[in-house]
Amino acid sequence: MHRPPIRALVAVAALVALTLTGCSAPAPQATDAAAGDSAAASFPVTIENAFGSTVIPKQPTRVVTWGWGSADDAIALGVIPVAMPFQAYAGDAQGVLPWISEALAKTGTPTPTVLPDSTEPPYEDIAKAAPDVILAAYSGITAEQYALLSKIAPVVGYPDQPWATDWRDLITITGTALGKTTEAATLLAGIDEKIAAAAAAHPEFKGKSIALVADSSGTFYVYKKEDPRVAFTLDLGFVNAPAVDALATDQASFYYTLSHEQLDKLTSDVLVNFGTTQEESDAFLSAGYAQAMPQVQRGSVASPVGAAFISSVSPPTGLSLTWGLDDYVTMLSAAAKAVG
Repeated sequence: MHRPPIRALVAVAALVALTLTGCSAPAPQATDAAAGDSAAASFPVTIENAFGSTVIPKQPTRVVTWGWGSADDAIALGVIPVAMPFQAYAGDAQGVLPWISEALAKTGTPTPTVLPDSTEPPYEDIAKAAPDVILAAYSGITAEQYALLSKIAPVVGYPDQPWATDWRDLITITGTALGKTTEAATLLAGIDEKIAAAAAAHPEFKGKSIALVADSSGTFYVYKKEDPRVAFTLDLGFVNAPAVDALATDQASFYYTLSHEQLDKLTSDVLVNFGTTQEESDAFLSAGYAQAMPQVQRGSVASPVGAAFISSVSPPTGLSLTWGLDDYVTMLSAAAKAVG
């Protein structure tokens, strides 16, 4: 991500000044955030994050989300954001993810404002949404971006590393920020029940080592155990392959790249190969460097294909996990049984 252009800094300052001098804000969109005196009474709340402490003075009614998952989790908790990020990968033409569209359709709720497609926060558009909280707990915002966004509204950043917040923690953080702690606990309990049922139905997962990878445009990515998509497979009974840790670098908090010449060293019982298209997935599996991998040789490879399917489980969210769970578990089962 790049430094915000000067015009964005000026725009933020101008819009914040308008707010402070009494410029009227748009009416809130439909939301359950204000429901319940007990929830409102729990404010103010303080949430610690990688950039310090964020104080949310009162229960939010205008929520803006940034990054991945926060919009999903807010909606799953009954709070419709006033603005959410454009999702180029897996989103429709408007940048809206399928499970969000389905959830909104069930309640007859209009689609929130979708922010411009951008690698950095669109400060002016976020300020125009007049938020009283910005949820970015699973994102890659920098300290500078956090500071700029904080001039607009309290910002809930990630707890430790960018793009590495556990999906369960994200639901809990979102619930805390919105005064929905009871609802968050209920949502997690329901999801955990489904995961536990899937694990119990597939004892072939238990104790088998797993590695999650993607081979895209000539670059081979390996996901570390800190990545939520890996954590999800471990919830199902798998264990992180020792080779994933042995080959890891400090390239990023949740992944590293590996040369094709080293792929035979990435040993595991099961390999999960994410491919945006079937052609991309097939090209990897038929490549000579992939054929050198023992997982490919014995057929213990699960190959999720398609942006929506991949996104639903990598990482999962309060809305998406159950959306793609059954198909994912079926693929993992076939791969695990191929190990013998």
